[in-house]
Amino acid sequence: MSATKVNSFIGGTFRESTAEDVFVDPVFDPATGETIALLPYSTKEEIDEAVRAARSAFPDWSNVPVPDRAQVMFRFKNLLEEHFEELSLLVVRENGKTLPEARGEVRRAIEVVDLACGAPTLLMGTNLDQIADGIDEELVRFPVGVCAGITPFNFPNMVPLWMIPVALVAGNTFVHKPSQRTPLSAVRIGELLAEAGLPDGVFNVVHGAKEAVDVLLAHPEVDAISVVGSVGVASYIYATAAANGKRVQALGGAKNHLIVMDDADLERSVTALISSAFGNAGQRCLAGSVAVGVGSVGEELVRELTDQASRLRLGPGAEPETDMGPVIRDERRKELIGYIEEGQEGEATLALDGRGLGPSQGFFLGPTIFDGVTPDMRLWKEELFGPVLSVLRATDIDEALGMLNASAYGNAASIFTSSGHNAREFKRRAEAGMLGVNVGVAAPMAFFPFTGWKSSFFGDLHATGLDGFRFYTKQKVVTSRWWLAPTLDHSQPEGRGH
Repeated sequence: MSATKVNSFIGGTFRESTAEDVFVDPVFDPATGETIALLPYSTKEEIDEAVRAARSAFPDWSNVPVPDRAQVMFRFKNLLEEHFEELSLLVVRENGKTLPEARGEVRRAIEVVDLACGAPTLLMGTNLDQIADGIDEELVRFPVGVCAGITPFNFPNMVPLWMIPVALVAGNTFVHKPSQRTPLSAVRIGELLAEAGLPDGVFNVVHGAKEAVDVLLAHPEVDAISVVGSVGVASYIYATAAANGKRVQALGGAKNHLIVMDDADLERSVTALISSAFGNAGQRCLAGSVAVGVGSVGEELVRELTDQASRLRLGPGAEPETDMGPVIRDERRKELIGYIEEGQEGEATLALDGRGLGPSQGFFLGPTIFDGVTPDMRLWKEELFGPVLSVLRATDIDEALGMLNASAYGNAASIFTSSGHNAREFKRRAEAGMLGVNVGVAAPMAFFPFTGWKSSFFGDLHATGLDGFRFYTKQKVVTSRWWLAPTLDHSQPEGRGH
């Protein structure tokens, strides 16, 4: 069977690229290596057309009453619920997640649409009567304009919907450039938005890699850019878009530390660590990639981690018995194997080797655990973005926090403890934006912001929550004074001789 071509969505029309020499990228099923679609990259002219369509649609859409824009989001949410299983299976197919993981992603995506449905409340301004004698003042929110979203492969539903519903309900128009690895979910989102009654041109989808991103970063009609990617991608987009006068929200990479105190419930803690480190094959910016055993717990922690991880079953995500799916591409698997080989050459101990595990077809790498990792190793310093967990040892909570805070990243961190004192010290001193106490993945709900720190975030306003609404709106402050209209004197005739 020949693979179908992926459409772009420009000005309300789904279509293939019309260019003669357009680059075409294969889209693989990571569990089998099979080509499931062909992705023609959008040309510079097609991206410009999408931006112009968004600019043309902006005046009318921004003038639609906020409750009416919210009604589109209500209809969109209903369609997402109606197609929940289909969307989840699409994530499994193009990303490789297990079906429960994919369902969890789609559910988290819908939660942001839920948030957007509250726009009539969340977009309210503020006012103060009589700030001075006879003077009132009010703050009013307005949409920013044309917004662009650049999203990664690892959450093809959730991450785009961190951006799209909030931007649209605030009155903006949108151009989405999804990962070239997982473009199918983005096109389906466009179809469902159109079915929900979104006017033509308000939402557009274009495809490509760095060249497509650069067109959006430099385009004079794009007002705001949101991106989720590696620290290199996020920092480049932040600097380039800001230099072009755009509002930027850039979420970068992570090296999330999971501190296990010697007073923790070890069995429950390790179960949470396994899910954090190896869920989604470790391909998420909230994955726990460093475990720090504190005090006497180190040896037992490694034994329990190795025991539980070795029992994870690898396979295609749609199969019920599968615990862990593949990584996204074979080149990514080979890069991770390179890190494992380098780790073996150093002083760290390979406690569990995931190489060669899983089906022979597809891009599988099993759970891998290194013990005795130290902060001078690349295993600790760099974001690996795969199922590789490094275990460090610390004598006490002060040393553990020192390790965590020495990282250039600051996305998330968790502590496992039965001590309120330890938990409080961690909450106050850990230099990361999203913290968990006895929670493996400290992912905020949609009505809270996704608050990465340090090299995990570039910008001022984070994704989701009230920060998301602030990012996608600009403010006017109006100061008003009114005088009584002068009254006419009717005691005299208006003119002589009348």
